[in-house]
Formats: sequence, C-alpha cells, structure tokens
Amino acid sequence: MFGIKKFLSKGGAPEHLPDDVRAGLEAWRDSPAPSLDGLHFHTRYVVVDVATNGTDPESDQLLAIAVSSVNQSTIVPNDTLYVDFAAGQGEGGAVERRLLAFLEHAAKGPLVTYHVPYVGGFLQRACKERLGVDFQSQWIDLAWLLPSMFPDKGNKVMPLDHWIEAFGLDVGSGRRNAMENSLLLARLFQMLLVRATGKEIDTAAKLIGESRASSFLRRIH
Repeated sequence: MFGIKKFLSKGGAPEHLPDDVRAGLEAWRDSPAPSLDGLHFHTRYVVVDVATNGTDPESDQLLAIAVSSVNQSTIVPNDTLYVDFAAGQGEGGAVERRLLAFLEHAAKGPLVTYHVPYVGGFLQRACKERLGVDFQSQWIDLAWLLPSMFPDKGNKVMPLDHWIEAFGLDVGSGRRNAMENSLLLARLFQMLLVRATGKEIDTAAKLIGESRASSFLRRIH
C-alpha cells in the first residue's frame, strides 16, 4: 500500500543518513528530557496515534504518525503534527526527515496513546531501522488507565470506541483517521487527568507509574 514497505522496512544504517538528518539526530540525542515531577498543569503531554496497513508491528507497515498535545491541561490546536510517509517518498532521506520531525516534536516528553504495544511497536521498529534509534519513551497507556480510573464506565480493557461513547464524545459519522483519533485521545486524556489529580496522581511520573502498574496487575489477574 502506497509503496511504503520498501522505505520503512529496508535497513537505514546511521552512516548512510543525509548530513542534515545526522545533525538533527545528534541535536535531538543531546537535548535534555523534560522533568516528569511537575504537576500535570505544567507538563506537556504528547498524544500519538498511527496509521498502518496491519496490526503486527514486526511485519506490517507504518503509514503515518499523528500527534496532538495537551499542555496546561488544554489541547493545543497549533501543537499538532501529521507525518505522512506516502508523500514525497521518492526524495532521498524523506522518510528519515519525517521520523526526525516526529522525534523533535515529541521532545522526549511523556507520550500518551491507546495500546502502547501496538503504537510503540511500530514507532520503535521504524526509528531503529531508519535512524538507528532505540526508541524507548515514557508511555501512558489509556487502554489500561481508563478502566483503572473509571471502573464505573468499564472495568476492563475495551475498544477505544467504548470510551468515546461512554464519555459522549461527538465523533461525527464515517471512519476516523489517525489525526482525528489523536484528538479524541487527547480529550479522553484531559478527563483522565482530572480524575488522576483527584486521586493524588498529580505528576507525569506518578501517572506513568500508575499506567505500568495497571497494565501489570490486569495482565496477571
């Protein structure tokens, strides 16, 4: 589909990166990660969704990355990014530049998504193969946190549409794209932040820990 496979599955050794990508990647590597100890109101959370041609991060292809952000507990309309790997695919280094743009936009901050193994798996593989980066981020997984924080609305991992309906979010009609999904996830995350703060889970570090604990406990029970 879109001829993406030959770009995201071929080996992209760092020594073959264009000079501008190499320089940008080194600057990103040297940049400090933001603190995770500040209150939610002072933290920029990056909400991520992906478009793919299948569900297996090990063999299927990443087609696009959609990013929105929640900063000062507000969705920031101008702080979005859509990376389309189908566009300009004949240009040398195009895929690498788009992946670098995502890394720079995320700025090593905490990432929010629905089903980290799926979204994170595709991102990790693409970054490893194309940039030589072992992409290990601080993830917050709404698939596990929502039932932990809102057991009255669903006490187990459910499809995303269940939560969209449970919170009465207006999604219009027709199939959603990755950008629309990232904005919906951002709205769900806003509501989760309010509930988390009420439970004294009031920093990114605590929320990441709660996400990991929720995933672990629900997987073994």
